Amino acid sequence: MDVMGDKATLYGTGRFVQSSPREEPRDEAGEAADEAAEELRRRLAAEAGDVEAMSVLGAMLLRRGDLDGAEPHLRAATGAGDRAAANNLGVLLHQRGYPDEAAGWWRIAAVAGSTAAAHALGRHHRERGDEPAAEYWLRQSAEQGHTLGAYALADLLEHRGDTAGTERWMRAAADRGHREGAYRLARALDRRAAAEGDGGAELLEEAEQWYRQAAARGHRRAALHLGAILEKRGELKEAGRWYLTSAKDGEARAACALGFLLRDAGDTENAAVWWLRAAQEGDGNAANALGALHAERGETQTAERWYRAAMDAGDINGAYNLGLLCADQGRTVPAEQWYRRAAYAGHREAANALAILLLRAGDRTGAEPWFSKAAEAGSVDAAFNLGILYAGRGEEAAALRWYERAAAAGHTEAALQVGMARLREGEESEAERFLRCAAGGGSAEAAYRLAAVLDARRPPEPAHELGEPVNRRSECEEWYERAASQGHRRAQVRVGMLAAARGDVVEAARWYREAAEAGSRNGAFNLGLLLAREGSEPEAAVWWTRAADAGHGRAALRLALVYARRGELAEGQRWAERAAALGPQAVAERATRLRDALREELSA
Repeated sequence: MDVMGDKATLYGTGRFVQSSPREEPRDEAGEAADEAAEELRRRLAAEAGDVEAMSVLGAMLLRRGDLDGAEPHLRAATGAGDRAAANNLGVLLHQRGYPDEAAGWWRIAAVAGSTAAAHALGRHHRERGDEPAAEYWLRQSAEQGHTLGAYALADLLEHRGDTAGTERWMRAAADRGHREGAYRLARALDRRAAAEGDGGAELLEEAEQWYRQAAARGHRRAALHLGAILEKRGELKEAGRWYLTSAKDGEARAACALGFLLRDAGDTENAAVWWLRAAQEGDGNAANALGALHAERGETQTAERWYRAAMDAGDINGAYNLGLLCADQGRTVPAEQWYRRAAYAGHREAANALAILLLRAGDRTGAEPWFSKAAEAGSVDAAFNLGILYAGRGEEAAALRWYERAAAAGHTEAALQVGMARLREGEESEAERFLRCAAGGGSAEAAYRLAAVLDARRPPEPAHELGEPVNRRSECEEWYERAASQGHRRAQVRVGMLAAARGDVVEAARWYREAAEAGSRNGAFNLGLLLAREGSEPEAAVWWTRAADAGHGRAALRLALVYARRGELAEGQRWAERAAALGPQAVAERATRLRDALREELSA
């Protein structure tokens, strides 16, 4: 029979047979008494020549660490052909520092069919660098159902790059309850699922099952990854439980993740407790989180200390965050130094921030290569900023290339710039595609320009019966309204015009007034027209004055006519001259005629 050795010292090597059934915990004194009685019984039987008793007694003494007492019994049992004794004699000799002699006894036991000995022999050969022999014996052990043999074989095959063989034997070890095997199998499936993107859902589901198995057996990293999967799926309560389990077992990354969950739930105090625990264990991400928390509270010195701790932990985000902290305080020199440190280490957002800092200081030459470096590393903001840089130099083609790259990554303003460029080139369908992306991303300007494109191709409204309400809203009106609701003044004016065309005077006045109060001269002019039609010419004059003062020629002409009708000829002449100067041409011509007529009237 195969008997296991000293678990405390030998479990890590896997060179002994594990006992199968787990006994219920008992009183320690009772267990000691039972063990003493069992040892006495085995000793008496061994002295009577019972080979099995010799083997079991040797294993008991080996487990206790009594190598001198165990060796004669194991040698006697081995000499009588007991394979478990041969295996355990190998374990004993390995502990004494005689690996070659141990291997000899393991070979004898393995040839006799001991799977534990085959596993131990395979491990011995691998440690010596003899991989073919290691594979042979580990395969013998694995194929006969030895859990540790299957795991060790999988580990060997992974080292060789045999993906299929690795997964087969890692799965075999996991199926037999090997928690590290379950974890490593889950990691492999998880990585494959990530590589396949949307098509890896089934792989991820299987990975989750293996993570659960390993985590349930106390594997802290499995609990961490299981928590991450659950968090991504939105199952935050269960994710938090697994993060907590992992964190309590000493996994700093789990403590950090738990801190973020708590922060998102509004519990910053407990979040800080877990971040502190993780940061003290060397987690740079947690140190950065603590730094950000203290920075938000205005505790800049404490924030700086944690950012430095993050940097010391190897997290380059610490240097970037220090740069941000200094920049917020107006300390541009140290900000530049920290940005440079992070940028040289490959931090793309730090490179972008450094370029912006240099650009603001007037150093365009120094800024450009950092923008390029950040953009090539995948910074969307840097790609957009490069577009602005090239556009400022008149290099429109180069600017467009960078705008397109940023737009492809979802940058709203870049998509707007590409859309406008396509409009200038007459590529309306392409322009519409980019404008839709930008408008969908929240750009009011893009929504307005998209509405204008759709408006231009909109067929004329069909005739309808007098008095019939027209409540239909086209898509272009919906985009105008979206831009208007975001404060876009021209869109507000256009929405007002559309409302006026529908006969909705109240709605039109609301939008004209909103645009006018935001500084739109067209809004002020149109509001004046609306008020004049409703009989409120004095109030209309107020808005026309505001529009005319802002350079609106037609508003100035309207004021000239108002004052002329009132008999205030000098004021009328003054506004007519203003309208003639402002234009456009048709307005200027009318204003000139009115001015001349008023001048003649005044001189008569």
